[in-house]
Amino acid sequence: MKLRYGTFSYLPDLTDDEIAAQVKYALDHGWPVSLEYTDDPHPRNVYWEMWGLPMFDLAEPDGVLAQLNDCRATFPQHYIRLLAYDAALGRQSTAMSFLVQRPAHEPGFLLERVEGPDRTQRYSVKSYATARPTGDRYTGE
Repeated sequence: MKLRYGTFSYLPDLTDDEIAAQVKYALDHGWPVSLEYTDDPHPRNVYWEMWGLPMFDLAEPDGVLAQLNDCRATFPQHYIRLLAYDAALGRQSTAMSFLVQRPAHEPGFLLERVEGPDRTQRYSVKSYATARPTGDRYTGE
């Protein structure tokens, strides 16, 4: 199973040159860029761990790519996403978000159905990866 998350999720994984082009687009629009990582990609897990601080006042994508490579080296089996923020009109909102790394093996999700009162159906989604401890979820598979 391949996790579909954010912009470009149905395209093949982006190369570093394609990531640099998207970062350049964001910087040209004045959007600061940040990197986040996680080993629990549950659809409702929107708060990932931040890698460093958001990168403001960059003109070229080289600084972002250097930080991305450091993050990849530190977390080779985690999901890493790149975010660009638009602070137009005095509000901070996400203008672009996409995965720049995923584990080699993505175990997928379990959809659990529970019958409630009056035969109502309730559903929950569980990541198969969370059955293993944090930091060990994507190793040895």
